[in-house]
Amino acid sequence: MAHQSTPSSQKALMMELKSLQEQPVEGFRITLVEESDLYNWEVAIFGPPNTLYEGGYFKAHIKFPVDYPYSPPTFRFLTKMWHPNIYENGDVCISILHPPVDDPQSGELPSERWNPTQNVRTILLSVISLLNEPNTFSPANVDASVMFRKWRDSKGKDKEYAEIIRKQVMSTAAEAERDGVKVPTTLAEYCIQTRIPSQDRSSDLLYDDLYDDDMEEEDEEEDESEMESVGEAGGIGTVEDCGTSTRCYDNQDDSGNEDS
Repeated sequence: MAHQSTPSSQKALMMELKSLQEQPVEGFRITLVEESDLYNWEVAIFGPPNTLYEGGYFKAHIKFPVDYPYSPPTFRFLTKMWHPNIYENGDVCISILHPPVDDPQSGELPSERWNPTQNVRTILLSVISLLNEPNTFSPANVDASVMFRKWRDSKGKDKEYAEIIRKQVMSTAAEAERDGVKVPTTLAEYCIQTRIPSQDRSSDLLYDDLYDDDMEEEDEEEDESEMESVGEAGGIGTVEDCGTSTRCYDNQDDSGNEDS
């Protein structure tokens, strides 16, 4: 019976999810939208202290393509956001999430766009940076961009932009309460890495399944190698064969510790 291998994108995403749960990015909580779907993640973003977003609880979805990490995911806010680089439907317009094509009209260099060395960590850090420092040269929301520039250039005297953001922050309090989440309001609280307590072993089971798939694939390859060795050497394995077998075992161990 033919064994169906696990797509490399699933393996990469499982490793990234496990890494983010064990070593979270400050100011973020990561969960799966559905426990069985590795391609759709829910992100909760805490507004950084000493910014307009302080005390905010903003939700978003990250949707990954089947060929991740060769193609970028999409990042969409579920919470209503008034921001120069966020479309009305919540989609984030940021260079790192754009495919690495040469498009002179965009004003972006291919090196500024997505490439397979990027990951969810770099996306999250880029998004939080974008919230605090919008790019007004190529805005997704022109009105928000104009309003932000007035607020920035007036050094806060024009309060229209700031007031809209603060109202949105206040409106997220009810959502945080429903989710049972305490939003950090001080720098000390914000800098504590938020681990997600697991109520069950669903993530571990997913990881174990993927790991078992790799083990089965390695076993099948090893069995085939041994059969070939028996046919060629009358059933006596050579030192070279043992070396190959050992290297396969090492590679299998290494695959459990890499991001892709």
